[in-house]
Amino acid sequence: MQYKKLLDLHVHTDNSFDGNHSTTYLCERAQMLGLRAVAFTDHSDIDTPDKQQLERSALQSFFEISKAKSAFRGRMIICKGIELGQPVYDIETSEKILNSQKYDFVIGSVHNLRGMQDFWYLDYSKENVPELLDKYFDEIINLVDWGNFDTLAHLTYPLRYIVGDSKIPVDLSKYDDKINLILKTLAEKELALEINTSGLRQNLKKTMPEANIVKRFKDFGGKYITIGSDAHYAEHLGAGINEGMNIAKDCGFDSVTLYQNREPIQIPIE
Repeated sequence: MQYKKLLDLHVHTDNSFDGNHSTTYLCERAQMLGLRAVAFTDHSDIDTPDKQQLERSALQSFFEISKAKSAFRGRMIICKGIELGQPVYDIETSEKILNSQKYDFVIGSVHNLRGMQDFWYLDYSKENVPELLDKYFDEIINLVDWGNFDTLAHLTYPLRYIVGDSKIPVDLSKYDDKINLILKTLAEKELALEINTSGLRQNLKKTMPEANIVKRFKDFGGKYITIGSDAHYAEHLGAGINEGMNIAKDCGFDSVTLYQNREPIQIPIE
């Protein structure tokens, strides 16, 4: 089914270290695509050693999103967002950044284990994959216990590289206890789960997480779902959002969630 109200709540501008296009250009592209809302959520990886640069980048991103929000008012909804990577590795810095601006929307994520590189860079022929995944889900549990974010991004992120790129099969059922704890805690805290659609256009060919995990989140009492393309290029803006909405609907959700001033607003799936 083709939906009318498409929201892309995970987009990176050139204020992310791996982003490629300006906030204004992405807004123009979003308007051309007919998106109802976009959340710009530039990276703020809290375990970065240069804390001053981290704060400068977050400020620059917020400033440019604020300008775009004013310029495009009445044409589309623009959310002032941020993606906090590894926030529990340095909670003091995380909360300092969050308190420095009035964000609409905060994504929580884990891209690497403590003292290690992003999962993107690892050589999985030399890694103990079950041990990595055990530690990864433990860090997600720590993140959800902290809970100072609005949606949990790409819950199955390491699979993008382990399964998608390195073609190493993973039986996620081995981690069901930890995944279920994560989903239950999200539901109890009334936090959202993200359906990240980037895997659909990458080698993984699946959303992160897949529909069966989204359905379990619903069964555990989860109320809020966000959907994001995780676009780092203009051509990926909005990619897979319609498919993500199909998954949300098939899993029992009748709305997706938009955030303004960090308050959830339900947008019917129609």
